[in-house]
Amino acid sequence: HKENTYSRKKLTIFFSDIVGFTEVSDKLDAELLAEVLNNYLNEMVLIANKHGGTIDKFIGDAIVVFFGDPVSRGESEDAISCVNMAFEMKNRILELRDVWHAKGIDKLLEVRIGINTGFVTVGDFGSEKRKDYTIIGKDANIASRLQTAAEPGSILISNSTRLLVKHKFKTLNKGMIQVKGIAEPMQVFELQGELSAIDPDWKI
Repeated sequence: HKENTYSRKKLTIFFSDIVGFTEVSDKLDAELLAEVLNNYLNEMVLIANKHGGTIDKFIGDAIVVFFGDPVSRGESEDAISCVNMAFEMKNRILELRDVWHAKGIDKLLEVRIGINTGFVTVGDFGSEKRKDYTIIGKDANIASRLQTAAEPGSILISNSTRLLVKHKFKTLNKGMIQVKGIAEPMQVFELQGELSAIDPDWKI
């Protein structure tokens, strides 16, 4: 990307967080904490790269990824790639739990995921000394709020994302939630899995 160029784009934005990780990390020695967290982040980066996501940042154990910049395959394809990534990450953490258990982490850690599609500003933001290529805007904040509102082990998406992926994935209407910073309550959906030909809402 070019230095100090900004653009407004419609992206699909992913936020994830490990439920209870802070509590667990307080009980681990520094070396083991670093090993577990770096192992997890490395695994998630491999999955994000595989699906074409742009890794925005890590905030402790939280991960922010977006789809549609610098390369977009189209709004729907970007959103589908993001959902496929989310499912693979969710499944991978279940496998990693066995690895962590062998290292003495008894708590069954689960990931909580939020996904939203909307317009954000993309570019290099920061100070003169340090800039990050990142996204700014209400729709990025919505993805973060959806992650916070998701049940442990679940993937919560906005209606704008659902409209782009509903021909591929089964969703459960979770009703309306009040999202901080948004005046009107938002309709949210929980991702259930891929649609198959036997599903009643197939091809809707």
